[in-house]
Amino acid sequence: MAKQESNVDRIYNACRQMAANFEFKPDERINESSLATKLEASRTPVREALNRLVAEGFLTFQNGRGFFCRSLSPNRIMDLYEARVAIECEALRRCVERATDDEIALLVSYLDASEPHYQTCDDPMELLGMDEKFHMDLARLSQNSELVLMLNNLNDRIRYVRLVDLKSLRSSAPIVASEAAQLSAHRIILAAVERRDGDAAVAAMRSHIERRREEATDAVRIAYSQLYVPSD
Repeated sequence: MAKQESNVDRIYNACRQMAANFEFKPDERINESSLATKLEASRTPVREALNRLVAEGFLTFQNGRGFFCRSLSPNRIMDLYEARVAIECEALRRCVERATDDEIALLVSYLDASEPHYQTCDDPMELLGMDEKFHMDLARLSQNSELVLMLNNLNDRIRYVRLVDLKSLRSSAPIVASEAAQLSAHRIILAAVERRDGDAAVAAMRSHIERRREEATDAVRIAYSQLYVPSD
């Protein structure tokens, strides 16, 4: 039984990564037979994985037609950013109320240690991972596992466009100028948490997230051009 469960998890994780990275093109119908062959699996665990991904928002299902990759549009990305603002701001309020001084001090220490590398790193994926870690660590201090679960799902669904946006930003601005500004936003947020000033922390978080949301249209356009670039 354990081996069967492990195989199901393997198939699910592979399908989830493919969906998150838009290896299925936006709105593309998914060929279950071809996918099962690619993953060296039967169609039953593949269908189970696809159904889980529908529930998580990575795919859609149409009766009589099958499974489709989620859409990639500015409106959809805006929806995800708005949801992210709502979840992170609520989690941050709970963090201010519930986190211990020692827990906050640990996050300050992480920011102190990561700042030099954050300012000079030229790997967009690593930078995005560091940013997500900071936000997830803050959310965990809310002591609300449902908020953490929802934020993790949103991060996975929006990561592709965020990475495209970050790569574009890095190519058009110096490393220190662009990323130090973002890190400064983290500092402002965390300083407000240290003061137990929920309103200031939430205002800083909202501003931090919404600044990049405004670039969603350009990021989606770039993402489409990358996804559909002709292969040689």
